[in-house]
Amino acid sequence: MRILITIALLAVLLPSDRHASIQTVNLYRNLRRLSARGFLFGHQDDLAYGVGWRYEPGRSDVKDVCGDYPGLFGWDLSGRESGHDKDIDGVPFDSIRRYVREVYARGGVNTFSWHCPSPRGGTAWDTLPGSVGSILPGGVHHALYVQWLDSIAGFLGSLGGIPILFRPFHEHTGSWFWWGAHECTPAEYKALWQFTHHYLNDVKGLHNILWVFNAGDNFKSVSSFLERYPGDDYVDVVSFDAYQYGASFQHSLRASLCILDSAAFLTGKLEALAETGYEQVPDPHWWTGVLAPALAGHPLAYVLVWRNHGWNPYMNPPHNHYYAPYKGQVSAADFVQFYSLENTLFERDAAKAKLYDH
Repeated sequence: MRILITIALLAVLLPSDRHASIQTVNLYRNLRRLSARGFLFGHQDDLAYGVGWRYEPGRSDVKDVCGDYPGLFGWDLSGRESGHDKDIDGVPFDSIRRYVREVYARGGVNTFSWHCPSPRGGTAWDTLPGSVGSILPGGVHHALYVQWLDSIAGFLGSLGGIPILFRPFHEHTGSWFWWGAHECTPAEYKALWQFTHHYLNDVKGLHNILWVFNAGDNFKSVSSFLERYPGDDYVDVVSFDAYQYGASFQHSLRASLCILDSAAFLTGKLEALAETGYEQVPDPHWWTGVLAPALAGHPLAYVLVWRNHGWNPYMNPPHNHYYAPYKGQVSAADFVQFYSLENTLFERDAAKAKLYDH
């Protein structure tokens, strides 16, 4: 019995990569410790651009509003696998590397998603069934996928060992990506995750990764959330994405978070709301009146809102596309109140917590 308890404790205290670097282990443990106090607030592409500006050193819409940077910074790897010098949103990978180093030096945390293109030549949104099977060992596109992973590993390796959160094949319970629930079987999804984990950790020797398992917001039970879960040896964080599109958002988010709590307890993993937001944040009290009450009582490691692209002429119809307030935006004053809550943790809080130290 004592041996079983020891093994269970190790599973909780150590990341899935048993050869993870000391700083990666420390980050994992400290995020768990910090989640008892509150959650890191994150923002996608925060340092690269905002509403009405691009590539101004040190600038951040979040910092412009509340005087502090987010505690978590989101980036994307899409494009790197194909040898491009910019990601899916046009941010140069050289800039992303510099931002990651800046965030780490200040004590913040970096997380990467990967809108991986289809192995059949399309985008991540080209939902041809059979794509996942084609890149598994023995599949017709397996060699291509290995080449992609080599390119991804090259970039992640260039970060100099800085620990990161990695969230590949996200929103897998949906049907909008080629790795989604309607496009592959649970067994295929698990095999893809397990191979990717093995290749980056064991073959490429990257030991600075915490792995984030991520669903859409369309699961209704713990069993449906975990249907494609690849196993405790391959995951460090369980999470989902949820955006507000109507008045039922707060109710549905609370219900989903209760399911997430149960899934995290059963697996012994950290938990997070990996993407959320309300486009253009038209509710002047959304941060403290909608989001904060929904998150209350849930031991989340982090909560990330999506990017502040600004004016986007390619959307139908063209409009301002953003999820965090900027100076003068209608919810900016409420965001300052949100920032002041005890359980919302920004970069100054992350720096004080010394997340990479024992």
